[in-house]
Amino acid sequence: MQFEKSSLQFLKDLKKNNNREWFTEHKPKFKEAQDNAKAFYAAIQDNLNKHDEIDKFKLFRIYRDVRFSKDKTPYQPHFAGSFSRQGKHLRGGYYLRIRPGESFLAGGFWEPNKDDLFRIRKEFEIDDTEIRKILKEKNYVKYFGGKFEGEEVKTAPKGFDKEHPAIDLIRKKGFIAVRKFSDKEVLAPDFLKELDATYKALRPFFDYMSEVLTTDLNGVSLLD
Repeated sequence: MQFEKSSLQFLKDLKKNNNREWFTEHKPKFKEAQDNAKAFYAAIQDNLNKHDEIDKFKLFRIYRDVRFSKDKTPYQPHFAGSFSRQGKHLRGGYYLRIRPGESFLAGGFWEPNKDDLFRIRKEFEIDDTEIRKILKEKNYVKYFGGKFEGEEVKTAPKGFDKEHPAIDLIRKKGFIAVRKFSDKEVLAPDFLKELDATYKALRPFFDYMSEVLTTDLNGVSLLD
């Protein structure tokens, strides 16, 4: 299963002709590209379910909501999809965006809710040994550079010491691993396999965060 060259070309053409008239005229090509994307993302989910448990998959719409945006172009010149892990005990999610020249894979915790974010920060405040070890794992370094992406507060969140040794982690608002791909990599025969290998590298991180988010600070389970 591959993401087709013709599908990527449609996205390139859409980026140059991002208007309703062009899109309507090329609707059959969009349908072909969309079918290819749906099949490709379904294959990703099949692979994920071989080593994880996926609860929900969402392929995002190509149509943009422009009501509150300065950018009035009506379409997203990309395909994007997310995969949520199953149940209260499995935390974290997978994501993939295919966009000419700007494709990337991501996984982790984007804008966690207030309680989850506080729990994670407190864990790092108490002991950051395990998360540091995960960030230094061979495959995590290989695919994600041994770091998290995302926004962070400038100094320290309220109630935390700005001089704490783990402040570089504590100040983050989210915990996201990102790997970028070139168009050549997206169209390569082994792209699907490469995606799966990259997602697998997230499992130690997901397993650790799942344990943190399902226990209190004493390690007692919060699940029924």
